[in-house]
Amino acid sequence: MEGEIQNFIAVWAIVLTSLCYSHTIAKFFPKGKSRFLAITPIVCLFFILPFYLTSINLGSTTSFFIAWLANFKLLLFAFGKGPLSSTPPLPLSTFIPLACLPIKCQTSSIKTIQKSTKSTLNLVTKIALLAILIRVYNYKDHLHPKIILFFYCLHIYFMLEIMLTTVSTMVRVVSRVELEPPFDEPYKTSSLQDFWGRRWNLMVTNILRPTVYDPVRSIMLDRIPRKWAPLPPVLATFFVSGLMHELIFYYISRQNPSWEVTCFFIIHGVTLTLEIMIKKLLNGKFLVPRIISGPLALGFIILTSFWLFFPPLLRGKPDVKGCTESLAFLEFVRYGKLVSPSNITCPFL
Repeated sequence: MEGEIQNFIAVWAIVLTSLCYSHTIAKFFPKGKSRFLAITPIVCLFFILPFYLTSINLGSTTSFFIAWLANFKLLLFAFGKGPLSSTPPLPLSTFIPLACLPIKCQTSSIKTIQKSTKSTLNLVTKIALLAILIRVYNYKDHLHPKIILFFYCLHIYFMLEIMLTTVSTMVRVVSRVELEPPFDEPYKTSSLQDFWGRRWNLMVTNILRPTVYDPVRSIMLDRIPRKWAPLPPVLATFFVSGLMHELIFYYISRQNPSWEVTCFFIIHGVTLTLEIMIKKLLNGKFLVPRIISGPLALGFIILTSFWLFFPPLLRGKPDVKGCTESLAFLEFVRYGKLVSPSNITCPFL
């Protein structure tokens, strides 16, 4: 555990240094090919660094922050686009957290202040529900496997919202800027389009749109009727999302990809494309009531998650590893000494 913490500190020291370099080169390289070539070594480095971390808690978050979010933002920055590009240029103190953390600034208003208060309340609620869920795992031997998978769906949602909201809150306190929430009550979704586009993991949605969706759509506008131009970009976006999830899963488990996760996102890309096509063809003449379309969309997401998303994730037993690592950290906080996770048994898994 001690070696892992040292690696974690070293990795993030390299990340911060690399982002300082990326911020500086903008003064010497104009946006375009020259800046892209100057940033390419950093992008490659950010794909390599997660391999130096083997823990679930430290490795998975680091790989998501730098291999996905930071790399995509830096690629946009190379061409003068995305959140890192601004006139006048962003100060280094804003550039670094915006580059590597799942945050997005927004204009302060009464509505955003209300959202911030609501977000804090939601965070406390999610922490309490996650604690209850962890206690339920005590009885996993007496529960149907499908129920356990459903609990894992909730677990992932709670963990993501807690992690992303905590990071956003910390950045808000330090930088005193308003930040968009990472989720928008996905359980209230009315359709697949609503879920993936407006409610689930908005940080990923906001980075995939300019890096994948918009470029593909601009290409398609010259080749197919404008009405249908959004369809290929949707498929491309879900395909890239699937590949990035495969990479994150590989960082976590170090097992060769089975491509089930990619299939999961391709299926959702195809289904969402069909949903958009049907809506365009009907042109608002027939609408499925939200009380029906919402549960159907959530049910489809959960069932396909059981089928394709969770099996490759759970093969490496990240739940057990994450639990033992957390207990080892608690032992360190409590007794002031590092304990190897291999010497700790998770009591509820």
